[in-house]
Amino acid sequence: MTGLPTFRAATTDDVDAIVALVESAYRGDASRVGWTTEADLLDGQRTDPDAVRGSIAAPDSVVVLAEHPGAGRGALAACCHVQRRGARCYFGMFAVDPARQGGGIGGQVMAYAEELARTRWGCSVMEMTVIRQRTDLIAFYERRGYTDTGRRSPFPYGDERFGVPRRDDLEFTLLEKGL
Repeated sequence: MTGLPTFRAATTDDVDAIVALVESAYRGDASRVGWTTEADLLDGQRTDPDAVRGSIAAPDSVVVLAEHPGAGRGALAACCHVQRRGARCYFGMFAVDPARQGGGIGGQVMAYAEELARTRWGCSVMEMTVIRQRTDLIAFYERRGYTDTGRRSPFPYGDERFGVPRRDDLEFTLLEKGL
């Protein structure tokens, strides 16, 4: 990707496009074009319209969209969700169009989200949860200054809103970065 993306806050008009982007980055054969796929770990959905609408409507929350340079409104390159939780902000629902992964857009989105957390809410720490078995993804975040806190939480087995696990040892790890 050449040029900087255009960033904006999502509205409910963007829900279907966000769901499609997130699903394409993490689930099914389409996700294998990029490197962020979870297709070997999980089947089923990664998110759904209700969850995305909830993130857009949540207090102290913004779903950030990065649009392709020169392509106009609606040509999504990436997205993420940032939500204030006291002095910390949570970073989630991060997805990059699989065809554009590895081109720098992910780092640009993360930098934008971190600056947003600092300037909008005065947050001093950004945190996120990642499936512990996603060592390549954890390494990506560590190269950007995130550290593994050693805190783990269980995967929500039996709740298909988060996918259908293909193995029985999944859990989340909490990563954080000082802002």
